[in-house]
Amino acid sequence: MKQKIYQVDAFTTEVFGGNPAAVCPLDKWLSDELLQKIAMENNLAETAYYVKKENTFEIRWFTPTVEVDLCGHATLAAAFVLFNYEGHTVNEINFLSPRSGKLNVRKQGDHLTLNFPTDVFEKVELTNDLISGFNVKPTEAYKGKTDHMLVFENEEEIKTIIPDLEKIAKMDGRGVIITAKGNNADFVSRFFAPQSGINEDLVTGSAHTTLTPYWSNKLNKTELSAIQLSERKGYLKCKYLNDRVEIGGQAKLYLIGEIFVN
Repeated sequence: MKQKIYQVDAFTTEVFGGNPAAVCPLDKWLSDELLQKIAMENNLAETAYYVKKENTFEIRWFTPTVEVDLCGHATLAAAFVLFNYEGHTVNEINFLSPRSGKLNVRKQGDHLTLNFPTDVFEKVELTNDLISGFNVKPTEAYKGKTDHMLVFENEEEIKTIIPDLEKIAKMDGRGVIITAKGNNADFVSRFFAPQSGINEDLVTGSAHTTLTPYWSNKLNKTELSAIQLSERKGYLKCKYLNDRVEIGGQAKLYLIGEIFVN
């Protein structure tokens, strides 16, 4: 079997920035085992697969070790591929995830905007398990559908914090978001998910379904700028729409190739 593959850097204006994702357009769904093996071989944070079904595109995402419920940067990458290389001529794409429902992407020039469901999260106690994952103590803790979110005093703490990946890996859920008010953006963040096979994710679009409503309420504004302070950095524009969140950014093509699987 010969399978087309793209690699796209998401939430960046230049190659080698943002978060790389693999995108595989499929005519029909392959076995879950094969989808997982391809993602493991790609060894990127996420591999996105989609299949066209009438006016929608069914989409799924795999890390090297597990299938996940929602992935922002790989959805952005898949939309970028469809708009620029797979002949999608309308300025909106309707994705449908078996795990997260309807996910639309709108194109305005080079800017792509994801429309995702807002996370449902609640404040939780700052337990020793949460505190022990980092060398700096957070001020608040929250738990969403899949992630923990820890709030810190300032951007410098987010930049310089030292995670204990072994302890984080024992926390329940997909991963841990850490965040603070930004110096040159409304808020900054980082994301750690060793329990999902990703020590530190470079840019996590889905984490902004939690971050955006939190900072919207904190800063009393609905449109926000965000930077994910990974080594490669990611730049996002977010908008809080109550039960939905818009997450926008750009993407760059790195690779077009073919996979050969017996």
